[in-house]
Order: sequence, then C-alpha cells, then structure tokens
Amino acid sequence: MSDKSIKTKNRGKKLNSTSGDIKIFSGSSGIGFSKKMCKYLGTELGDSEVINFSDGNIFLRIKETVRNKDVYVVQPIGMYPNDEFVEILFWMDALKRASANSVTAIIPYFSYAKGDKKDEPRVSIRARVCAESIELAGADRIVTMDLHSAQVQGFFKKPVDHLLSMPIMCEYVKGLTIMDNICVVSPDAGYAKTARRYADYLGVPVAIGDKTRTAHDEKAKILDIIGDVKGKNCMIVDDFSVSGGTLIEIANALQAKGAKRIIACLSHAILREKGMKAIEESPIEMLIGTDSVKNPYTMQSDKFKSVSVAPLFAEVVGRIHAKESVSTLFSTQVPKKVVDEI
Repeated sequence: MSDKSIKTKNRGKKLNSTSGDIKIFSGSSGIGFSKKMCKYLGTELGDSEVINFSDGNIFLRIKETVRNKDVYVVQPIGMYPNDEFVEILFWMDALKRASANSVTAIIPYFSYAKGDKKDEPRVSIRARVCAESIELAGADRIVTMDLHSAQVQGFFKKPVDHLLSMPIMCEYVKGLTIMDNICVVSPDAGYAKTARRYADYLGVPVAIGDKTRTAHDEKAKILDIIGDVKGKNCMIVDDFSVSGGTLIEIANALQAKGAKRIIACLSHAILREKGMKAIEESPIEMLIGTDSVKNPYTMQSDKFKSVSVAPLFAEVVGRIHAKESVSTLFSTQVPKKVVDEI
C-alpha cells in the first residue's frame, strides 16, 4: 500500500478576542466532524499532517506553533479502533512536546468503553488501559459522548465531559410523522434506564426487550417484549450496533407483537457492510444515527439518516475555552442554537 497523507490548513481566522489561544486539530478519522465544529465556532482547522506508511506505521506532524495554546484534538475511536487509538496517543505526545498549554482529547466515540469490567477469568479491562494510556500520553481533559458504560469516566484521573446524544436525537424524531402514537423500545434491561430518558423527553411510553446472549460472538435472541406495542409505532434505541443483529431481532419481535412502523436510533453507527445489508432487508424503515464516526457503509444506505452532534461538541469547546460551566450540556438542556443546527 502506498503512503498517503492527510493535511488541513489554518489561515488564522479568529473566533473572538481569545481565539488566538485556541487551536482545533483533527485526527485522520475526524476531519469531517472537526470541520463542522470549526464552522459552528467560526474558526478553521489547525495545520497538520498525518501519514499512514505502507508498513502500517503512523506519522503525524503539527505544522504551526502551539506554544502556550489550548489545543483540542478531534479523533473518534470507532471504525478502526486500534489505529485510531494509537494515533490519538501520538497526537497527545506531539502537542505536549510542542509546549501546548493544555491538550483536550475530543473523542466522539470511545470504542473500548465496552471493555469496562473483568467479567470472566484472565481478561483485560481494556477501557482502563486505554484511559490510562491517553492520560500518560498527555491529555489534560477528555470530551466524549454516550459511553457504553458511564463508569468508564472513573478510569480517567483527568476531567471527563460525558455528553448525551439523546436530546439531539429526540429533537430530530419530533419532526417525523412516526411520532404519532410512538413508543420507545429498549433492546434489553441494561439499556432500559436510557430508554426511559428518551420516553420522558418525548412524553411517550416505553417497552423493553428480554434479550439473552450466551457468548460474545453469538447472535442475541429476543425472548419477549415487556410492554404494550400492539398498534403502536416503535422507536428502538441503543448506543451502538456492529452487526445489526439485536436491532433486527427486536424489530421482528415487535412486528410479531403487532407494532406498526418501526425505526431505530443509534448513538454511534458503526455497522459494517453486512450489518447494513441486513438492516436494509429488515422491518426497520429508518435507522437514525449521529456522525460520531465516519462510516462509509451507513452513508450508502437510503434507510440511514445522520444527525450531527458536532455543534454540541463545539459548544462544549467554546465553553471550556471561555472557562464557563458545561454541566447543563450533560442533561436535556441543550442550547437552542445547537438544536437549530439539526
């Protein structure tokens, strides 16, 4: 494989009187997301270069001064988690060695948050290892969204801003015709608390799937639906899906229970080609996901609708930089100007 380079430019456009101290850079998997953030903030991407060598090595270079600047690096850890994780470590190290005042890791999707516990013998707690590595490499703060397990925040010793996609997704769904007689559906008991937040936000009932899975690599099986879904439109909510198996199983179960129209919402759309094909052939008429990862497979599907959360992350960056509180952004109180970007 030939060497390839990704470059971005910064022409020094300023957000406000303090914008000279803020720098937003993008990792190789966060270019589009970063540009949306910069548009919201009225600035441009920092000048950098990332090269993936033919032997698999990653090289990056910051091509402008960051001395005494507050720097924000956008890099999802999602579709190619191992490469993306290693790259973000190199970003932290390069910026610290370049004398940046502070470095904030903007990680819209943190894939290894799934490895949050030692639930069987002789396994690694992967989320803790990743968290510690990112901090040791130089991160002063982390901003992420919809962690698979919220307790992963405790694996970091540095501040973690944990954002929620739920208000953004709900505001989008409010504009759909399926809102008439809708019911929110959790695929299992583990996600029921989050599903209840969706239902409360929309003012609708909730149902829960009784799901079982005997091994990591086995297909989930829906045993029953707890709640009345007959004659209702249903919105399945989950944080992520790789194969689409759980979504399709719950959709089939809902259809068997007399549900009318069925849509699904994912915080992170990391479905692969096979998964998207299965969704295309399923009773799910629309799959709504955020742009937390750049996924070529979802973008090829007419069923997939992307809702951007980049303005939400940009709002956080603006507040952090201005030394303002960001606590309201962890709840349902999303600023109108963020909602208006949907």
